[in-house]
Amino acid sequence: MKTTMDTYYDRPEVSNSDLTALRDILHPRQQAGDREAAFRFGTLVDAIVTEPARVDYCRCTVDDVPYTDDEFRHAREMQRALRMEARRDPFLAKVLEAADTQRSMVNHGQMFTYCGWPFQLDTRCKWDWWLSAFGFGGDLKTTFASSQAEFDYAVDFFDWDRSRAWYMDIAGSDRDFIYAISKANCRVFKLFINRGDGTYGRGREKYEELAFQWWLLTPKSEEAWA
Repeated sequence: MKTTMDTYYDRPEVSNSDLTALRDILHPRQQAGDREAAFRFGTLVDAIVTEPARVDYCRCTVDDVPYTDDEFRHAREMQRALRMEARRDPFLAKVLEAADTQRSMVNHGQMFTYCGWPFQLDTRCKWDWWLSAFGFGGDLKTTFASSQAEFDYAVDFFDWDRSRAWYMDIAGSDRDFIYAISKANCRVFKLFINRGDGTYGRGREKYEELAFQWWLLTPKSEEAWA
């Protein structure tokens, strides 16, 4: 495993987003809401919280992509909610103060096993937060959930458990976390994950099946089947 400063989305390794695209082909289901709009707004909140240099507050843009005044106002309200939560949550305060943001990692030749079949993939991930001193990181989410029960449902429905297990295994980390800010009421939800717990186990089961399907679809030499 190594860190990389290369342009992340231009890299050839398999990412969690690649697995999501494959899942949508293999296991199609009704889309919940406007995925493109959710991604667009999530990009705005991620940039404001973790990459403020990308944000032009005067022009209401992120990387020259324009947003409305209402979108910016809403995103800033969510940022303030996260900061308020940090006053009550010492761990979140430490994350906001000390974590590396948008840290890319690549793992060449990562080993997997699915139903007893071993295989390898080159993999990548990009952390919203990475705590170098402790060797683990976590993710920032925006969510329509307005209650704990709705957040717990979102973790499973949107495969956030899969993404966290994927990231943990690329980095070889034993802990992980999610902080999610509600777009409905600015409530902050949190989930802490440990290697071997239920969330990690469910996430790993999800990604192993998809990673195996990805490997099957990838051109390979005869030696790879040996």
